[in-house]
This record gives sequence, C-alpha cells and structure tokens, in this order.
Amino acid sequence: MTLRPLLETRTRVRRSLQQLFDGLGFLEVDTPVLSPEVLPEAHIDPVMVPGAAGATHYLQASPEALMKRMLAAGSGPIYQFARAFRAGERGRLHDVEFVLLEWYAPGTTLADAATLLERLCASTLGTTGIDRITCADAFYAHAGIDLDAATADDLAAALDRAGSSVPASNAAEPEADRWDRGFEQLLAEVVQPRLGRDRPTLLEAWPASQAAFARLDPAAPHTALRFELFVHGVELANGWEEETSRDVLADRIASANRARTASGRAVLPTPERLLAAHGSHMPAGVGAALGFDRLVMLAAGGDSLAAAGWRPDD
Repeated sequence: MTLRPLLETRTRVRRSLQQLFDGLGFLEVDTPVLSPEVLPEAHIDPVMVPGAAGATHYLQASPEALMKRMLAAGSGPIYQFARAFRAGERGRLHDVEFVLLEWYAPGTTLADAATLLERLCASTLGTTGIDRITCADAFYAHAGIDLDAATADDLAAALDRAGSSVPASNAAEPEADRWDRGFEQLLAEVVQPRLGRDRPTLLEAWPASQAAFARLDPAAPHTALRFELFVHGVELANGWEEETSRDVLADRIASANRARTASGRAVLPTPERLLAAHGSHMPAGVGAALGFDRLVMLAAGGDSLAAAGWRPDD
C-alpha cells in the first residue's frame, strides 16, 4: 500500500474509534508524555530523560499511571491516543515509540469489555463476533498442558515438544519464577499464534502470578480478572478489572521491581502519587490498552508495523 491510502486507513480507523468511545459517553483526554513518575513493570524498560538539577524524568511506557490519577479525581470514563515509549523495543510488531489507545471504564466488568471490543473490531476490521477462552482451556487445547497442575518442568517439556528452545535451568532460580518464564514463552511461541484465527479472541482467567495490576477473581482466587485480545495471532489489546487497593498495588510494584533485579534490570522508583490516588476514591472498573499501530496494520492487511504508517527511520 502506498503512503496516501495508508494514511487514509489510519485516519479512518482513528475516527471510527473516536466515534465509538464518544458515543459510549467517554471523554477523550491527554496526559503528559514526560513525568518524574513511572509505573514499574517487570519486562518493560522506560526511556529515561535527565532533568534539571540531576532529576530523572521518564517518557511514559503507558499513560496508565496518569489516567488512573484522573479516575481517582472523578474524571469518569476516559480514553486517550497516547504516544508511548519503551527502551530497546524494535521489530515487526514493536517499536521504541508507538501509539496506544488506552481507556478506563468505571463500574464495568470483563463482560462489558468483551462487548466493547467486539464492537471495536467490527467497526475497524469488519469482523463478526468474539470468542472468549480461559488460559487453562487455551493451553490445554494448543499445548497439551494442564495449567492448574503443571510444574515448571512440565512447561519446559511442552516447549521442547513444540520445538522451542527451553530456557537454561538455574538451580538457584525459584520454582515460581521458572514457572512464569515457561508460561510466558509457551504463550508467545505456541498458544498465541493459534488465537484469533477465525474471529477476535479474548484470552481470560490468567494465573494469579500473571495478574499485573488486575484484581484476583473472588470466585477463583488462583486466577486474575485479566484479558488479552488476539486477532490473527497478533496481541492487539490487554486489560483487566482494576485492583483498587493501595496495599495490593504497592505489593505488586515491589514484586515487579524484584523481578527486574532478578533479570538484571534497574529498580524503578515507586510512583507515590499513583499509590496515594488508590483507596476510597479509586473506582472499580476495567482499564485496557490497545496497540493502535497494530490495529491499523491489520486494517491495512499488513503483517508488520511498516503497514501502519510512516516510519521515517525505515
């Protein structure tokens, strides 16, 4: 596709999304790209920018922390097309700078999110319907693994059966960490490529160790109320029913920093203003982030971000 039609596709997709969210009563907002706070995540490295008097600021990997502070201040449902930055990411489906469509819907559940995403895919990609599958069912169907009973060795054996490289064993590494690494690799290399082939697919009921900032399911505490959306094997969006407890969020941030240390990454400062926003003023509901460039790529019939718009360094 030449540049002009590609830019027209990008504009069409963006306008369709704005109409969808505006029609549902969301407000479009903007938050700063540069902030002294960043939300620590185990596998995402922010871009650091030196500030005045030696202070460090960060180009945001996601507007999550700032949008959640808006929620606590009473914004109601909001969405944003945000410039996001992640150090060291570059490839067919990744870039250091990209656009996220992020939204927060107070008072909603995963069922509401599934309905919204079904409409979103229909309006931008022309799809019909949406499939919903749990992590347990997806791993059993596509990798032959019973997640509830599987050990780290079982996950490694499944990777070996699939012809994937098995991570080197480290006797000093905790079993839980080995399990999480095996889960993530098996998802990326074996399960994900098979999802969303017939129609968009929501992968739900994630293991509690993969909760990120989702709340645990009260009916099944070993799982988190988290989802990821896949279309033609491409991870398009992820989100969850938000954890609103300040103490739980602080524990999750500390856990993310421990994982960063274990993998040789630098510890990131605790986002105190985000923690202060949690508690009685933080509404329950769903938050989600969608890779806008990936959505445009799919709408344009491409298989890399080069089909999503002009990349001047290409």
